[in-house]
Amino acid sequence: MRVSTLIILLLSFNLIFAQTKTAKKPSADNDSVKVEIIKLDNAINSDFDDFAPVITADGSQMFFTSTRPFTEKEKKKNQEGKERIYVSTYDADTKKWSNAEPMPDNINLPNINVSNIAISNDGQRLLIYQGFDIKQGDIFETVLKGKKWTDAVSLGKEINTEFHESSASIAPDGKTIYFVSERKGGIGGRDIWKSTLGPDNKWGSAENLGKTINTIQDEEAVYIHPDGKTLYFSSKGHKSLGGYDIYKSTFDGTKWSKPQNLGAPINTEGDDLFFVLDASGKKAYYSSAKDGGKQNIYEINFIPLKKEADLQPLLTLLKGTVKDAQTKQAIEAKIEIIDNEKNEVIATFSSNSETGRYLVSLPSGKNYGINVSAAGYLFHSENFTLSDTASYKEVRKNILLNKADVGTKVVLRNIFFDFGKATLRPESINELNKLKKVMEENSTIKIEISGHTDNIASEEFNQKLSENRAKAVVDYLVQNGVAKERLTYKGYGKSQPIATNETEEGRQENRRVEFKIISK
Repeated sequence: MRVSTLIILLLSFNLIFAQTKTAKKPSADNDSVKVEIIKLDNAINSDFDDFAPVITADGSQMFFTSTRPFTEKEKKKNQEGKERIYVSTYDADTKKWSNAEPMPDNINLPNINVSNIAISNDGQRLLIYQGFDIKQGDIFETVLKGKKWTDAVSLGKEINTEFHESSASIAPDGKTIYFVSERKGGIGGRDIWKSTLGPDNKWGSAENLGKTINTIQDEEAVYIHPDGKTLYFSSKGHKSLGGYDIYKSTFDGTKWSKPQNLGAPINTEGDDLFFVLDASGKKAYYSSAKDGGKQNIYEINFIPLKKEADLQPLLTLLKGTVKDAQTKQAIEAKIEIIDNEKNEVIATFSSNSETGRYLVSLPSGKNYGINVSAAGYLFHSENFTLSDTASYKEVRKNILLNKADVGTKVVLRNIFFDFGKATLRPESINELNKLKKVMEENSTIKIEISGHTDNIASEEFNQKLSENRAKAVVDYLVQNGVAKERLTYKGYGKSQPIATNETEEGRQENRRVEFKIISK
């Protein structure tokens, strides 16, 4: 069996530690962070092997592998089955996991071992292993469409080889995969490699992560954090406490840092594997056979003992739903993440067609444009400017999409001007082109572009500024092929606030450009 056999070979734990103990944690001193390790209850764990947990970025869902009885015959005899994938949902109110349920039959195929490997941050893409034993199998991907998982499809020849590929993790942009392989050309036995998704939607040639990460001994159980730059993995070759230890390395845009051992009690004299950490950096999971024989899944809580020890990841988790503004029905919308400074789409996701749910991870250090669109609807945009030091937070944003009806307004949140001026900044180009596309797709509509300000400065100044900014947008559209007679512009100054002017956040919302459909 692929994963269970691997772990039985690897995990020989002699763990002796208290349930709660001060320990090393990346970027935290021994006296600043307490590590609490708790065995999950029987909603997750069984009398059989339960292992290899993977979680969504917000920690709301867990997928794991189990050899508990699956078929009716196995259940009747309480007999161990083949590897199968199970899923559980976390209830934030009760702080409990739901009773784990098996994945559908088109995923848990009969007569072969099926194990989860990785889940995308939003829970919409699952990587799985299907094979007859430890050496015969490949990595596949299944996608959640509404409430149904698609039949699994092989990741292709650049990932799957005649050699063994055992674990993988998807980067938050969905375009990079890190995986473990014992293929030729590596540094040791099992190495960590990466591949990038090409414009043809196929994975490109595998690239070894190099000697900073890989050693002449084995690496295993790779996991890329939702911040997109922190890699966790297990290794025998970086001066471990014994066997496989869990390490952390960060990518600075050029190179990976020297791997840092997570320390005791997480790492032990035995083998420690399959570590995953939620986006907040406060809760992790891994699997262990420390209780003797059978593997179980454990929760790790990192509890700051000092205020300055609360070193949260540098990212923002944006989540919510996309629905029709009138019917409130869920919409499967396209969600583009744009680097506004480069005017480049850096990631594309979809909301779920049944629930409308979406979740995206935004690593700090960029000015992000978020564009949400669906056939038959006007687009919706959001803007997040995250400094290099912006620490972790969750933002819930439920988005309502409107159809192109007379009177409908859309705020253009990624139109930018210099302070007190009406000159369009280069970061505005992507949003302006989205508006141009709306005009092309709805060839009969006429729109008004309106400018709005906060209540700072004089009424006369604000009126003139808002009018000039609206005119700048119209000028761009006309210069790029939109008929002038379909466009009007008007400045409203401070007369139509959509938020309070008593706070900087409110004033920022009031400083805006909108378009409104005035005829069809």
